[in-house]
Amino acid sequence: MAGRLNFRQIEAFRAVMITGTTIAAANMLNTTQPSISRSLAQIQGAAKLKLFELDRGRLRPTPEAVKLFEAVQRNFLGLETIEETISLLRRSGTGIVRIACTPALGMSVMPSIIAKFQQSHPDVRTTLRTIGSYYVREGLVNGLYDVGLTTNRIQVEGSQLQAKTVDQVAAVCVMSRSHRLAKEPHIAARHFHDEILLTLDRDDDLSDEWRRVLLHAGVRPASVIETTYSATICQLAEAGAGIGIVNPYIASVFADRIRVVPIRPALAVKVFVAYPTHVAMSSLAADLMSRIGEHFGSKLRAPRQSRR
Repeated sequence: MAGRLNFRQIEAFRAVMITGTTIAAANMLNTTQPSISRSLAQIQGAAKLKLFELDRGRLRPTPEAVKLFEAVQRNFLGLETIEETISLLRRSGTGIVRIACTPALGMSVMPSIIAKFQQSHPDVRTTLRTIGSYYVREGLVNGLYDVGLTTNRIQVEGSQLQAKTVDQVAAVCVMSRSHRLAKEPHIAARHFHDEILLTLDRDDDLSDEWRRVLLHAGVRPASVIETTYSATICQLAEAGAGIGIVNPYIASVFADRIRVVPIRPALAVKVFVAYPTHVAMSSLAADLMSRIGEHFGSKLRAPRQSRR
């Protein structure tokens, strides 16, 4: 190649390929027809390729021009994507907010929070991942999420994470509406004697605490059904498979289908919101944090934000 191509020449070539004439290309680029013709001559001279043939007043591209146009279009599409991203950033900060939460919160409290958030930010792309507490923490540490919510305590020491408690409520017992304990005003450890215990896998704060309560009371359930999700416990309870202890958020989703009874002694369920501290929080994530706090009636202050 005799010389390097510059952006103006490539832009002129692309415009001619799209419009078919130098006059239309000049209008597209808000320049003059001689300027377009000069750029075409320069690009053909630099490339040492014949790119166009004149056909009844229009420029007909050669096969070489078609191949070159394909390469140019790929790069221009990338530039257009960059421009769209910049425009989105100007309008709404990062233009995307990434949330991770446990499935129980994803089914209960997050839909209404996200709906209100989206009404204020209709152009923003929101992603919600419902995953286990361990993966919420790991995703935050590794920069996959902006905000995380869980009902399990998050280990923050040495992790560049900050976690705050936004709500505390009492756990409840769930069972079928026809269960023999359905009319009890509250459920205690003794009620689980000879009952089938519906529980989550190990490493769940609430389930582990209830196991300790049963052990301390000397109560041995007839059997145990372990599962991964609180929603599954509620569905198993509805089917009459046993009784279980869950947080009231997920119980509210199934309240019209199951019996939800307070437990004694009361067990606290906390909701933690966490976010990474090694990067400045975007204005979108900060707004979402505020809405989470409002939902739970908590004065949740977001950390210092990055500027838009």
